[in-house]
Amino acid sequence: MIDAIDSVVNSISGVLYQPYVIPLILVLAGIYFTLRTNFLQLRLFRESIRVVNEKPVNLGSTSSFGALMVSTASRVGTGNIMGVSTALCLGGAGAIFWMWITAILGGASAFVESTLAQIYKKRDSDGSSYGGPSYYMQDALGQRWLGIIFSIVLILTYVVGYNMLAAYNTQDTFSVFPFYHKESTPYIIGAVLAVLFAVCVLGGGKRLTKVTEVLVPLMGVLYVIVSLAVVIMNIQRLPSVFADIFTSAFDFKAIFGGFTGSCVMLGIKRGLYSNEAGMGSAPNAAAAADVSHPAKQGLVQMLSVFIDTLLICSATAFMCLFSGVEPAAEKAGAAYVQSATMAALGEFGPLFVTVAVCLFAFTTLLGNYYYTEGCLRFIMKREPSKSFMLCFRLCATLLIFVGAVVSAGLAWDTADLLQALMVLINIPVIVILTRPAIMALKDYETQKRANKNPLYNAKANGVDNTEFWK
Repeated sequence: MIDAIDSVVNSISGVLYQPYVIPLILVLAGIYFTLRTNFLQLRLFRESIRVVNEKPVNLGSTSSFGALMVSTASRVGTGNIMGVSTALCLGGAGAIFWMWITAILGGASAFVESTLAQIYKKRDSDGSSYGGPSYYMQDALGQRWLGIIFSIVLILTYVVGYNMLAAYNTQDTFSVFPFYHKESTPYIIGAVLAVLFAVCVLGGGKRLTKVTEVLVPLMGVLYVIVSLAVVIMNIQRLPSVFADIFTSAFDFKAIFGGFTGSCVMLGIKRGLYSNEAGMGSAPNAAAAADVSHPAKQGLVQMLSVFIDTLLICSATAFMCLFSGVEPAAEKAGAAYVQSATMAALGEFGPLFVTVAVCLFAFTTLLGNYYYTEGCLRFIMKREPSKSFMLCFRLCATLLIFVGAVVSAGLAWDTADLLQALMVLINIPVIVILTRPAIMALKDYETQKRANKNPLYNAKANGVDNTEFWK
């Protein structure tokens, strides 16, 4: 039964990841937004770092940093370790180059979608805000039905696809230890993950933000430090590693001989799974930030893409490639990372990776879940009842347990398929709605040049159908 489901999912996913579908859409959209924003990824990189440190407009509201940590918690996850490992083993070292390209272009896409989420966000009864792609599809595009479809796909992507995959990847990292038994250990780890997840989500959204604000920076910094240590210990391999990356990235004969398994496709696939730029996920967190101008949070979310891919994914890739252990298809996933860190760091390596994956996975589970509650509110046009939310949270908890015990193929293929559907809906919408985001960017830069703290006036920017900024 599971094999039959995986076969259907894999077939549909195979069509969507043909070069002329998802890869083409992501690359063309990224280039378009980069040109429309006049290369803001480079021009305003320093400004994005400055904005992160700003306090919220109203004391006690969600800060730019808090929203950044929630979105980064979802982005920075097992994909940064297992996804990178899989891409290197199946597509070669060149996959990391195409991950970088996806992230650089995706930074502009992330800016546009998150700025739009800020412009069209809603005001909650307590004065805070909420929103996301479903709301700009409804209010700016005038297509509530499309917003409902997107909300349903997002819920399926995160509760079913991504959280199941995070649970699977977590238990897979334990497979190198002597105590691991394939028949029982996944069930134990799945149960532990499910219980910890339930404890957090039953405490509500505010608890999610507090947990991720602490764990995300801590685990990210530690992971990068250890990766740098491996690079420094093996610095003599620097020329050969970069030669391998660029040679493999531009081996067009190999790429077009089998595009589906090429470094380009795997770089784009795993880059998208990791940084989520253009998918319409991070805007749900961006809309909650209490800022004086929508462009501020757009810049912050652009930074999140860079943190995820250019920093964390690169850390994994370098830690593996500098170890001297060659990637191979049979090692895809936990096995390659574990063997690479064992070669570089001895017994400490696999233990460190397991701890890192557990932390990454746990914050991913929380960050992913954070997005789904807003989508439920959009579909129902009201705050879901306590009994409904209890059932929903218990179902989400159960799926985490299921994810830990399913096959690797089904876990990855389901996540790939669902994320592709989100891209197919969100990218065309933000291309159509680019103008308000570009106007907001120009307005922001104009006020900055005048040495002002930018304040947003919706009407002056040609936006009438927004609730929050009136």
